[in-house]
Amino acid sequence: MPDFASTAFWISVLQIIAIDILLGGDNAVVIALACRRLPERQRNRGIFWGVLGAIGLRVVLIYFALQLLTIPYLKIVGGVLLFWIGIKLIQPENDGEDGHGDVAGSTTLIGAIKTIIVADAVMSIDNVIAVAGAAHGSIVLVVFGIAVSIPIVVWGSKLVLTLMDRFPIVITAGGALLGWIGGGMLISDPGLPATVRAIIPHSAYAASALGALLVVFVGKRLAGRRNLGLVDQDPDPLRQRESKGDKT
Repeated sequence: MPDFASTAFWISVLQIIAIDILLGGDNAVVIALACRRLPERQRNRGIFWGVLGAIGLRVVLIYFALQLLTIPYLKIVGGVLLFWIGIKLIQPENDGEDGHGDVAGSTTLIGAIKTIIVADAVMSIDNVIAVAGAAHGSIVLVVFGIAVSIPIVVWGSKLVLTLMDRFPIVITAGGALLGWIGGGMLISDPGLPATVRAIIPHSAYAASALGALLVVFVGKRLAGRRNLGLVDQDPDPLRQRESKGDKT
């Protein structure tokens, strides 16, 4: 049973909430798209039951993820996946790549609920891995963190997306958080010899900090190259010169 009075417990809760906000914002969009064709009186019911089913399925997936992470070397795999997810989060988005247009709105309540649950399951793999890493093996922490974060995701996603658009540092901080959790997963893998942790001072914090820095560094470098490539592909030579600072 987790210690609700401990600082570590509440830090983990805050990490889970942040992960759900950063990686679960698209889920609110899916909910809206799935329910858009329902009669007005059924939309709230569709949202309620769809979100409830999605939460239940996610808790089950995270529970199995927690069991898998006790197997030697799987935490290393999970940590590397979190690095990749964090780097991907920092990359600029391309129009038409989010797949929201593929979410069909249903004209029946049951159909909308099924759409929400299935779409959430498909889109939540990264979320499941990240939350499992932040939970440190506690299913109680998982349930508590998700229960707190779901209302924020559903009703506050527009605000969060606006903040991300206006303040890019929010996205960078999110990538760093995933790198921090990924680094902690790597160093705490049960298959890693204890001597490795022993020879590194404050190994857990050192690995977490290194993971955060790695994700931000690689993510920013790749984003810079991607933006440069988009400038080079611009068919308008005047905009190319302006983008590159050529005033001649």
